[in-house]
Amino acid sequence: MMGQAMRAFRSASFGIGMALMAPSATFAQEAAAFYPGKTISMVVGVSAGGGYDQYARLLSRHYAKFIPGAPTIVVRNLPGAGSLSAVLFTRDVAPPDGLTVTTFNSGLLNESMSEGEKAKVRFDQFSWVGSLARDLRACMTWKEANIRSLADFATRKQAVFGGAGPNSSSANNVAMMRNLFDLNLRIISAYRGNTEMNLALERGELDGVCISWSSVPEDWIKNDRVNILTRLSRAEAPEIPAGVPFIGDLTPSQERKDIIDLLLLSGEIGRPFIMSKKVAADRLAVLRKAFDEAARDPLLLVEAEKIGLSISPVGGVEAESIVTRLYAFPQDILDKARLAIKE
Repeated sequence: MMGQAMRAFRSASFGIGMALMAPSATFAQEAAAFYPGKTISMVVGVSAGGGYDQYARLLSRHYAKFIPGAPTIVVRNLPGAGSLSAVLFTRDVAPPDGLTVTTFNSGLLNESMSEGEKAKVRFDQFSWVGSLARDLRACMTWKEANIRSLADFATRKQAVFGGAGPNSSSANNVAMMRNLFDLNLRIISAYRGNTEMNLALERGELDGVCISWSSVPEDWIKNDRVNILTRLSRAEAPEIPAGVPFIGDLTPSQERKDIIDLLLLSGEIGRPFIMSKKVAADRLAVLRKAFDEAARDPLLLVEAEKIGLSISPVGGVEAESIVTRLYAFPQDILDKARLAIKE
């Protein structure tokens, strides 16, 4: 009798175990079976031709083959409000069925945090698919300016740095460096873009700039035409010469380190892709896995090199953890960060 009872118990336990396992297996099958014959809209929050658009179109040409069923991918530009329109479309309008993937200007992350309760959007309320590239940035001066480190600002007349428009990353980065390190420099943020700003540096109208590494002309490095003061990305990268210090390591103040981390963490996400938080977890998992595989695809990497796009991918889980860290900063650090980027 005891033996029969034990066999019955094991049989029942096995049945319960199989029943518990069945839903996850079924969900995985459902997600894999969902995408054949479907069309994914890749929404780009800026006009065609810019950097975010180029990354989106690059991904769109390689992404589908890693998604079960190889769905069609259509890129749709939806510019407006600094790419906020595309973000709000994803949250409020697009069906949360896993068929809308959106990229936007990651500078919106800082705006969202600085506005607090007045912010129109919180980015921890989205699902993160990943990012194709971290935004590697650095501050540098023209060689003839004779500024080789932050200490040199105290030994010369006021330096002049450029910015690609008020509240642009280039202007905010210069303001942060000036305000947190009490540097004797002035910001001219009237330039329409990095190309115009770089030409002004070469003409001697500016002493320095803080820009994305992808915007640094190759001959500046090859011919030793600039002094690289500091990098604005915590992670080292082979593109930036070894030995360039991270700006957060140049201050002993923990408060200033926290402010710097808050202002620069969004750059660790760089070129992001998000979805509605309401998208089913299994479909998100399928798209995250496909994203990771596409970002490692040799064909994508070769094409990226040909068109001059740097690839340093961030997975969806890591991107989500970065956003969680951003929203965890206390209010006093948020308030001081706002002051740190005032021109």
